[in-house]
Amino acid sequence: MNVSIRLKRSGLRLFSTLVVTGLLGLLPSTPSMSADIKLPLLGDSASGVISKQQEYELGRLWLKSFRSRVRTYDDPLMQQYLEQLLYNLATYSDLEDPRLELVIVKNASMNAFAVPGGVVGFHTGVFAYAENEDQMASVLAHELAHLSQRHFARGVEAQRASSMISMAGLLASLVIAATVGGDAGMAAITSTQAMSMQGQLRFSRSNEQEADRLGMQTMERATRDPAAVAGMFETMLKATRFAGSRLPEFLRSHPVTEKRISDARGRAMAHTMRHYVRNPEYFLMQARAIVAMEKDPNDSIKRFQAKLDSNAQNPDAARYGLALAYLKLGDHEEAGEILSNLIAANPYLLTFRHSDIELDIARGNYDGALSKLDKLLSINPNNYPLTTLRSEALWQDHRYEDAGEVLTALSRMRPEDPMIWYRLAEVRGLAGNISGVHQARAEYFILVGAFDRARDQLSLAVKLVAADFKRSAIIRQRLKDIAAMEDRLEKL
Repeated sequence: MNVSIRLKRSGLRLFSTLVVTGLLGLLPSTPSMSADIKLPLLGDSASGVISKQQEYELGRLWLKSFRSRVRTYDDPLMQQYLEQLLYNLATYSDLEDPRLELVIVKNASMNAFAVPGGVVGFHTGVFAYAENEDQMASVLAHELAHLSQRHFARGVEAQRASSMISMAGLLASLVIAATVGGDAGMAAITSTQAMSMQGQLRFSRSNEQEADRLGMQTMERATRDPAAVAGMFETMLKATRFAGSRLPEFLRSHPVTEKRISDARGRAMAHTMRHYVRNPEYFLMQARAIVAMEKDPNDSIKRFQAKLDSNAQNPDAARYGLALAYLKLGDHEEAGEILSNLIAANPYLLTFRHSDIELDIARGNYDGALSKLDKLLSINPNNYPLTTLRSEALWQDHRYEDAGEVLTALSRMRPEDPMIWYRLAEVRGLAGNISGVHQARAEYFILVGAFDRARDQLSLAVKLVAADFKRSAIIRQRLKDIAAMEDRLEKL
């Protein structure tokens, strides 16, 4: 299904509603909101302007709009890796609400962002800048600090009447930055919005200082190298020297100065020096991100071969990058030989075995792939990347009903993942389950904010199952759920 065309109008409509109607509802001057606003927490004046539940709902509505406009990166292996890293950091942060949603964008620019309500965005380009996992973790810890201190709500409190305009522009710029680039993203902030930018920048700088301090505390509690914060800042500063006016998007909203680096270095020196072990999995994900971002796999082959020829650190990661590049190029024999050697040397590393199964599927060896998956899933039940691979192998082997069962189970484990519902709709269609197609499409459209299209799909489904009381009742309830979502959107 051509999602971009079908979602264009409904996605734009939702985004307009979100950033105008939704943000109007967040302003303290709106009389109708007085009954919904809870008393502020002691020491938390921001709660008197925007409640935590309002922040959560705004963030989830923003995410639906973002997904309707931006093609997020669909790689379960990387998604699981980054989610586990983010959730681990969150347990050591000051974040009170554990409801987090990570969205990955395949984009070579260095960008990460936090949206109220626990939405964290991450561009794959960060992998090209971070030299190790702790440096990348420092970026995520910084964004978690923004969330834990509710900087959005405090910004609304500080700006009052200008908040609708400035936040609408900033949210729009994130969408454009993910799809076009940093210059276009900054151009999305109009001259009208720029009127409030001077005061906002001053407040943002204080936010940045606080996020730096709390992000480092999170790193320390998580027993990660606090010096990695200054190391990542230095890497960012180097990027600015060669970027000229085309700064990475992250540096536009997170400016790095020598003072900021020295402050971070000073905080790190105040703690006991120790040896921090580097996680080899990071370098494998880094290689995976680089191959995904480079359009020509031959460029990736040259890159990783040069690393091996120069005896660079992390040779297994370079070999893994080579294998992925050959797989992308369609050279299955070369990819297979490299992966076999890697697995022989690291038999318990799931990442290598995952890519070996990807290779089997690419070769059309579905029985071999499923046999390997059965063994791995018996040891790692409900593993998200492996379960997704199982559905893919069954799908490609034309076992559509079996693939549908796997994806249905996966949709219960990860109901907020739109790509699972997208795959499920496709597989159900191939299996001839037409009512199931409409239901899965409806869930997909809900997650990308196309409520009108979701309603259309459910209306078609309910006609097909009219004789089935239970299924009819479930679909009718879902139609009520959509109406309730739209009602909450109106009241935000």
